[in-house]
Amino acid sequence: MLSKVNSVGLMGIDGFAVSVEADVTGGLPGFEIVGLGDAAVKEARERVRSGIKNSGYIFPSKKVIVNMAPASLRKEGASYDLSIAVSIMAATGQIPNPPESAVFIGELSLDGSVNHISGILPMVISMFEKGYRDFYVPENSANEAAVVENANIYPVKKLSALLSHLKDDEKIEPYVRSAQDIVSQKADAFLDFCDVKGQESAKRALEIAAAGNHNVLLIGPPGTGKTMLAQRMPSILPDLSFEESLEVSKIHSIAGTLNKDAPLITGRPFRNPHHTISTVGLSGGGTVPKPGELSLAHNGVLFLDELPEFKREALEVMRQPLEDGKVTISRVNATLTYPCNLMLIASMNPCKCGFLGDSRRHCTCTPNQINRYRSKISGPLLDRIDIQVEVANVEYDDLNNEQKGETSSKIKERVNAARQIQHERYKDYGIYSNSQLTAGMLSEFCRIDSAASDILKLAFERMGLSARAHSRILKVARTIADLAGQKDIKAEHIAEAVQYRNLDRKFFG
Repeated sequence: MLSKVNSVGLMGIDGFAVSVEADVTGGLPGFEIVGLGDAAVKEARERVRSGIKNSGYIFPSKKVIVNMAPASLRKEGASYDLSIAVSIMAATGQIPNPPESAVFIGELSLDGSVNHISGILPMVISMFEKGYRDFYVPENSANEAAVVENANIYPVKKLSALLSHLKDDEKIEPYVRSAQDIVSQKADAFLDFCDVKGQESAKRALEIAAAGNHNVLLIGPPGTGKTMLAQRMPSILPDLSFEESLEVSKIHSIAGTLNKDAPLITGRPFRNPHHTISTVGLSGGGTVPKPGELSLAHNGVLFLDELPEFKREALEVMRQPLEDGKVTISRVNATLTYPCNLMLIASMNPCKCGFLGDSRRHCTCTPNQINRYRSKISGPLLDRIDIQVEVANVEYDDLNNEQKGETSSKIKERVNAARQIQHERYKDYGIYSNSQLTAGMLSEFCRIDSAASDILKLAFERMGLSARAHSRILKVARTIADLAGQKDIKAEHIAEAVQYRNLDRKFFG
């Protein structure tokens, strides 16, 4: 007898429909799974066999063949266990054929329990968009799957309970969670800029970065507050839209980092990997390609503290993703693309010991050591950082001042106003921030008068800037003008934007 049930596989952050067919015929007993499955899929034979027996049902002593179509796409992981078990039970007549609108996702234990799997959210979203409405998922994954509004989510704790439900003996009630409850879920509390003493120029630079989604490099001696400033960046970024939250949550679901109690990420991600991270850990990869830190920071902030201490090859792999907003991982079996539209904030010392140019402490580095330290960051990578700002030592009077600084909420109001200007300006161009302007758009949206052009020309010639740095200055100046509520870019906007490139000459020239 032949049966067919629906399941789903993952390719990047998108799911694809998998038809699980079971054929039970006479002949020598055997159990084969075909359809280009990996080792975990092949091992499903033992999990399914034991799960069925330990659930009080009979595993057929016949020839069992399970086909997973389409056979041209590789199937990975243990998420197909539940669909395989249901298809065999239907093929042997122990349960009726499930409805065509049903999708089965879950890993089986030997006792028939159904275990949580990673990637449940993008799986359900993809199949719901294809017209499927009923989803049978592990009980401890139901909260995550219920993010998809109007989908019928059935939490399955044990295989025996699912089979009883399909036989109409004992029904499983759908898991219900209101959309309002999901959308109103509060994001984690962020640190506030009002706690930062002094550093007004650095705060201004970060406000500009937030308003235009620009990358930032903070350079200064140890203890000047570079990390403290970076950690507060999410507090002034615009709130995530529901669509952005879904996209971020899908990536974290695949990576297995999604909080089961809070399945929808509502705050901007802030990722802070250690400098010992590998290239794969940063960009993503592995035998079964998973998203790396670049993708986990999608729609948020990636903070790289002590930038020159990162491996050179790890830093260089970021160059294309920072430009394109996506990272592509190529393997023998497939090529996957994960989004990584993020804001990069990096920090570094001016030299190996950290005290070059420090008025309070003496630098002990030799010129050769200083050059070797600085050369760890390539020119092409530096060109992709729009804003470079020096973070100086904080004066005692600033530290001793009990008056609170400007709050993040006040800064965020100005950032949101500038973002709204950009949203209206670019609504017909498929972009949403100044940092995304292409070369062709610069001439349309970043026109400057002769006074501003003279300042930019002087800076370009004296600082030896690249063509990419030239366009970055224009983009930053556009953001400064937006914060000021001005339609045209003025000379003072260009002058301020140039100040955020002077470290090209000072530290890397």
